[in-house]
Amino acid sequence: MGIEACDSRGMVFGMASTKVTVTLDQDQVKEIRALVAAGQAGNVSAFVQHAVSVALYDAAGWRDMLEDALQQTGGALTKKERAWADALLTPRERKRGAKKGKAA
Repeated sequence: MGIEACDSRGMVFGMASTKVTVTLDQDQVKEIRALVAAGQAGNVSAFVQHAVSVALYDAAGWRDMLEDALQQTGGALTKKERAWADALLTPRERKRGAKKGKAA
């Protein structure tokens, strides 16, 4: 995945765009605007477009790495293996009254 050419306002050439609304943490928006003000990003939209591109590229890389690892170790997970992994990786709710860092 390559980076598209941008003009001085951060507009990306060669690709269709769709306007969407996203919710970001106030501190993140503050940091993005500071980068724009410092000239390190064309504008907020250009920064977010780049960040999304990087995240999609990373996700594709992890997916390829996982598929390769699965092929090297016997193929796709069985239902039993998937259930074990899901149980292990699913966040558990803390029990009521349990205090963080308290010994039993």
